[in-house]
Amino acid sequence: MSKATVGLTVTHRRYVPYSHAHYAGNLVDGAYVLALFGDVATEVCIQADGDEGLFASYSDVQFLQPLRAGDVVEVTATISRVGNRSRDIDFSAYVVCRGRPDRSASAAEVLAEPLEITRARGTVVVPVG
Repeated sequence: MSKATVGLTVTHRRYVPYSHAHYAGNLVDGAYVLALFGDVATEVCIQADGDEGLFASYSDVQFLQPLRAGDVVEVTATISRVGNRSRDIDFSAYVVCRGRPDRSASAAEVLAEPLEITRARGTVVVPVG
C-alpha cells in the first residue's frame, strides 16, 4: 500500500571531496547535484511506495550558484503531486558549509545562511502496487 502523499520530504547531506572538482576554482559540475537528486528521489520512492522507483524526467533544472569542492551540500526532495504510478518531486540543493582554502588547506566554515545552488522538478514512476 502506497504512503505517497504531497509534502513527503527527504533530506540528505554530503561532503563534496576535492576529487570531484573539474574546473578552475575547485568548481564541481552540475551533474554532481543531479546525481544527489537521484539518490534522494530513490529514498522518497522507498518511503512512499516500498520500491526504489525509476526517475522518468526533469521538467525544470536551474543552476543558481556554483558548487565547490570542500562544500557540504544538503539536498531535499518533496513530493508535489501523486498520480497512480507517477510522483512529481521538487528538489533543492543548498551549500551549508564551505571550504576556505584562502585561510588554510583544511579550513572551512558553516554558512550563516544556507546558499541555494540548484533547484529542479522531476517525475518518478513506481510499479503498480
